[in-house]
Amino acid sequence: MAVGVLALQGDFREHEAVLQKLGVQTVQVRLPKDLEQIDRLIIPGGESTTIGKLLVLYKLLIPIRKRIKKGMPVWGTCAGAILMAKHIIDGKEKQPSLAVMDITARRNAFGRQLDSFESDVSAKEISDKPLPVVFIRAPIFEKLGKSVKVLAKLPNGKIIAARENNMMATCFHPELTNNSLFHQYFLTF
Repeated sequence: MAVGVLALQGDFREHEAVLQKLGVQTVQVRLPKDLEQIDRLIIPGGESTTIGKLLVLYKLLIPIRKRIKKGMPVWGTCAGAILMAKHIIDGKEKQPSLAVMDITARRNAFGRQLDSFESDVSAKEISDKPLPVVFIRAPIFEKLGKSVKVLAKLPNGKIIAARENNMMATCFHPELTNNSLFHQYFLTF
């Protein structure tokens, strides 16, 4: 199995490092031809409007969307989750996005960079124990379609992780912790 990590902007190297520690072959995806080498894709955190513009510039937006719709497993973290959402609140006008997952994401739901924080979250489908995660200018999911399953919420009820068929979206950065359970879970579907 080869896992692609979108390598246009953001923390793609951190995802690669986790996957490589797990013994998984990784491919940095920068061009449409790179998609031919992968079985699944991680869209990392970064800045969602910038990544969206780069997806258009490098002619990746449509090919990635087509692969996802054909069943390729994909996981978006933070900005990646925003790009996957069919609806974006507080997004930029005409912000390019993949719009493949039936979720509504609110950008920067926790505030600015200074408001970033770490937390342990409960994700029963992934682990019996709380998992450490990092929130950096993170979104939340306000609405989910009927086929979307909640994977994790904060104690205040805010939805921070969800899955719909071959797609997973997390509002946080598990790749910035010493825990690989979210990555291991992604490799199972």
